[in-house]
Amino acid sequence: MWRIVILLALALGPLCFAQATRTPNLEAQRAAMRKLDFLAGRWSGDARAWRGGDPVEFTQTEEAQFKLDGLLLVIEGRGDSKSDGKPVLRALGIISYDDEAGVYRMRAYNDGRYMETELKLAAGGRGASWGFTIGAFRTNSVLSINPAGEWTESHDLLFGSDPPRKIMEIRVTRVGERP
Repeated sequence: MWRIVILLALALGPLCFAQATRTPNLEAQRAAMRKLDFLAGRWSGDARAWRGGDPVEFTQTEEAQFKLDGLLLVIEGRGDSKSDGKPVLRALGIISYDDEAGVYRMRAYNDGRYMETELKLAAGGRGASWGFTIGAFRTNSVLSINPAGEWTESHDLLFGSDPPRKIMEIRVTRVGERP
């Protein structure tokens, strides 16, 4: 009897899983990801971060590339101190589109930590925003391409009803030809 149950489970298990799992709409995902095309390429410029006192000034580069035939946008940010060349920021973000939920999702890594969040495109399609909450702390990050064609980012920390505290600003310009 147990042999029959095990054989049925092995034979029917994959079929049950396949029926319970929706097939992603890859073309819908690629179409949505093309809306982030304005970020693709290599960018370089200036940034500053506030970590307790005076701001730390650093040179920032952003490298944004589509992967998996346009299903993912991978963005690597690197910042090095202007005063001594030491690393200030190392970050990696992976953006995808969830066609079932109709939302962009981002998983970002830096300083040995990661976060998962929803990424919201700005009206007009030349920017995005995201954030996360930990207890009473919230973050708000806004990325946009300004009229001069610069990639700008502003990151704020919010605690309760206190006014937002700036934690980082980035302003970079495209380097070389757009891919």
